[in-house]
Amino acid sequence: MIVVERIDPKGSAHRISIRGHEIVADMSAPDGHDAGPDPHDLYDAALGACKAMTMLWYAQRHAIPVEDIHVGVVRDNSQERQGVYKLTTRIAITGPMSDEQHDTLIAVAAKCPLHKLMSEVETQIETIAVPRVGDPERR
Repeated sequence: MIVVERIDPKGSAHRISIRGHEIVADMSAPDGHDAGPDPHDLYDAALGACKAMTMLWYAQRHAIPVEDIHVGVVRDNSQERQGVYKLTTRIAITGPMSDEQHDTLIAVAAKCPLHKLMSEVETQIETIAVPRVGDPERR
């Protein structure tokens, strides 16, 4: 389970707890204090991380000599309200690999689980309100 909790009643930053890990997310100014990446940043970063880790996983299993993987993600949300959220990834891989191995890793990046999830799968979201306890107005 992932838990998101407001850090300070006066601020806009939230602590995200995932297993034993914590990340701070916030709204950027002027709405927030920019104490961490905003939710769109986290969404975009998840894609970049998935591509990088998928390429590394594949390279390790197929003995492709990878030294470094760099994935940059650029967002174009200018058409988001019209239903188009465009992410462009730029991938740089270093290591003494052949052109064929390099091209294979780039192709593998397009098949990472989050790329598929974001582009091919319908995500269904259910929002459930937890009953309020001890609220004087509910009595």
